Amino acid sequence: MKRAIAHVGLAVSIAGAAAASAQADVAPAGRVAVQPKPALVHDGLSSPVGMAYDASGRLYVANWSAGTVLRFTPDGRHSIFAEGLNGPSGLAISPAGDIYVASYSEDLVWRFTASGARSVFVRGLATPAGLSFDSKGRLLIANRRTNQILAVHPDGKIDVAAEGLQTPVGAIELSNGELLVSNIAGGISLVSGGIKARTINTDLRSPGPGIVRASVDSAYVVDYGGTTVSRVERNGRRTVIADGLGSPVGLARAPDGSLVVATWGANSAFRITQP
Repeated sequence: MKRAIAHVGLAVSIAGAAAASAQADVAPAGRVAVQPKPALVHDGLSSPVGMAYDASGRLYVANWSAGTVLRFTPDGRHSIFAEGLNGPSGLAISPAGDIYVASYSEDLVWRFTASGARSVFVRGLATPAGLSFDSKGRLLIANRRTNQILAVHPDGKIDVAAEGLQTPVGAIELSNGELLVSNIAGGISLVSGGIKARTINTDLRSPGPGIVRASVDSAYVVDYGGTTVSRVERNGRRTVIADGLGSPVGLARAPDGSLVVATWGANSAFRITQP
């Protein structure tokens, strides 16, 4: 399998990162000693992107190339939860237990019940990538082609939560309502006091869709163009927490507090035990 993001249509030229860095207020990298290489937990995936755990500790993985969503039980057994999808990318689970999956190729987001019944939640998007929920219960959608983060209410009403990004593929809300956004064209952005984004870090080669909240003012984020998972604070400071991964893309926080990261280099998922 080609290890270029173009393989799934999620990427653009990294040249855009240069323009982003010109206007960035960038903090030092702040690298520290890296933890041991993450341990393999699931293999045989097919270009995994979005991942999330439900309240029962089951892991859902969106398999881009296979057009499926897999469900893994805590003991490692897996089954096909959904199939016949077209470019499943971002995946998030609501507090009510519904599973939301972005169809990058169809410009929509599916909603599934825990039993697998599906319906279209929102249409008319522009290559939606990463998904997450904010504190208002809105689904945050990285709307890649418009360089925006959209926030969709349960009734389908759409707000623009962020704009002025550089090909966004993932976003997470911090405890104060600010957003941290991963831009696959380069850079991590902060959205504070409005909807305009500013770049706070350009250390990563190509930040991927995998971004999850780490603390009240930081997030863990993968570097698809590199080999790391890092913690990035709202002031831009970056700390590497894992290295040696091949094109990490998906990221999820497990019930025990560890992280699970999926890579395209190995088409597998690995556990980071001490983030």
